Amino acid sequence: MARIAVIGAGMGAMAAAARLAVAGHRVTVYERSETFGGSVGRYARDGFAFDTGPSLLHLPAVYRDLFVKTGKEPLERCVTMTQVDPASRHLFADGTAVSLPNASRAGVVAALDSALGAGAGGSWGGLLDRARDAWDRSRRPLLEEPLRADWEVLGRDPYPALRQRRLLRPARLAGTVAEVGAWELTDPRLAALLDGYALSYGLDPLRAPAGAALLPYMEETFGSWYVAGGIRALAQAVYERCLARKVEFVFGAEVARVLEKDGRAAGVELAEGTVAEADHVVLGAWPHPDLVPGQGLWQSGDVTARPRPGGGTPVPGRFQVLLSLRGARPADAAHRTVVHGADGAAEREAVFGGRLAAGPTVTVIRPDDPTTRPDDAHEAVTLTATVAPHGAVDWTDGALRERYAATLIEAAGAAVPGIRERVLHAEVRTPAESAADTGAEGGSVPAPALAGAGGAYLHPGNRTRLPGLYLAGGWSHPGGGLAHAGMSGALVAGLIVEGDGFRGSR
Repeated sequence: MARIAVIGAGMGAMAAAARLAVAGHRVTVYERSETFGGSVGRYARDGFAFDTGPSLLHLPAVYRDLFVKTGKEPLERCVTMTQVDPASRHLFADGTAVSLPNASRAGVVAALDSALGAGAGGSWGGLLDRARDAWDRSRRPLLEEPLRADWEVLGRDPYPALRQRRLLRPARLAGTVAEVGAWELTDPRLAALLDGYALSYGLDPLRAPAGAALLPYMEETFGSWYVAGGIRALAQAVYERCLARKVEFVFGAEVARVLEKDGRAAGVELAEGTVAEADHVVLGAWPHPDLVPGQGLWQSGDVTARPRPGGGTPVPGRFQVLLSLRGARPADAAHRTVVHGADGAAEREAVFGGRLAAGPTVTVIRPDDPTTRPDDAHEAVTLTATVAPHGAVDWTDGALRERYAATLIEAAGAAVPGIRERVLHAEVRTPAESAADTGAEGGSVPAPALAGAGGAYLHPGNRTRLPGLYLAGGWSHPGGGLAHAGMSGALVAGLIVEGDGFRGSR
C-alpha cells in the first residue's frame, strides 16, 4: 500500500483518488479552498441555485465507468440524469431560430433543413460524418491512452477535409475551424454554429485545427445530459464515493511545493509549513511551475515544451450572470439556448486579443429543475459568455462588470422575452472569481485536447519529468471539460497502479 498525496479536489483529481483508493492505496487530498469540485461550483441565494461551472454532461460513460470501477452502486443510483431535448436552441443574428434534438442525427438534419433551407442538414451531416472519421482515427491516442512519447503523431490533423478544387490554382484543404465553416458548409449560419461550438470551449476558430469538429460530433452523438440538482450534484456524488473508499480530504490546505528526495517526488509541503510524506504525488490543480523548484513539471521532450494550448494566445475564461427571475419557466423553454453574436470575426478578435467583445455569443441555461428555484412562480437562469482572462481585462472593475452584465442580459432577451423586467437579483461571476476559486492563472478555463496544429492544442502528459509526480485534471492530458477531466483521473490511476507499461483502458 502506497501513500499518495493529491493536490486539489477537482473532478479529475477526485476521479484519480477514488480509483487509487480502490486499488488499496492510502490517499489524502489537499485542497486550497474549503470545498471540493474545483470549477464545478454552486451559488445559492434566497431559494435560487446555479451551477457556476459546466451545466451539462457529455460522454457520461466516463463517470459511469468511474462508479462501476470504484463500488457496487452505479452512477444512476447516485444521481438522476436526463437527456435534455432539444439539446440546444440556436438564435442567429438574422433572426433565424433552430432547435437541435438530442442525439439524433436524422433529427438534426431535418431541423436544419426546415430552419435554414433544403441542403443545410446534409451539409452539416457531411461535416459530422467526417468528424466521425476523425474520432475513429484519434479517439484512443487522444483520449484513452497516456500521452505517447511520440506525441508528434498527434500533431497531424485527423479531420479528412474536403479537397476544394480551384481553376488554375492548387486545390486547398481546410486546416482550421474557420476554414471548415467557410469552405465546407453551405450556409454562413452553419459556419456560425460550428464557430460557436469552438468558442464555447475557449477555442479560436481562426487557429483551432479542423479536428475541433470532434466537439459537436461528440455532443450530437453521445448526447447532452442534465444532472438533477445541477452538475454540482455529480461532484457531490464523486466526493462521497471517495469518502466511501476511505479517501481523506484536508480542506483549506494550500500546497506550497512538491517535495523531492533521491530524484523522485516524496510528498508535499503546505503553505503553513506542514510536511506530508508520500510515495506518489498527483497534481490535480493548475500546474504552477513553482510547485517543483529546480525541476519543472514537464517530462523531457514532452509536448509541454511547446507553447500553451492555442499557440501562445491567452486562454479565455467565462463571464456569467446568475439571474433570479420572477415568473414561471415556460413548459416549452429549451434548457440551453445559444444567442449567436452578430459579428463573429469581431468577437474572436476581442476575446483572443484581450479585449471585451461588443456583441458576445451568449449561452442561456434554463433548467427545468425545482431545486434551482424557491417555487414554480420563479426561475433561475444562467447567462454565459467566453471572454478574455483576468489580467488582459480587469475583471475587478465594478463598472465594467455591471456594464458587461447588462450586455449579456440584453442579448439574452432574444431567448427570454421580457427578461430585464423579471430580474429580482443578478449575481456576476468573472474570470477574477474563477482565478480566486481555482487558482488558475487569469481564471482561464482549459479546452479539450485536439490533434493537429503540430501539437499546439495538446496538454501536458500525465507523467512528468520528476518520477512519482503525475498530472490530472483539465490542465493535463487529455484536457478540459468534465469528461476529459474524468479520463485524466483514470489515466493517472492506471499509471500508478500498473506502472509505465499501462496503455489505457480497453
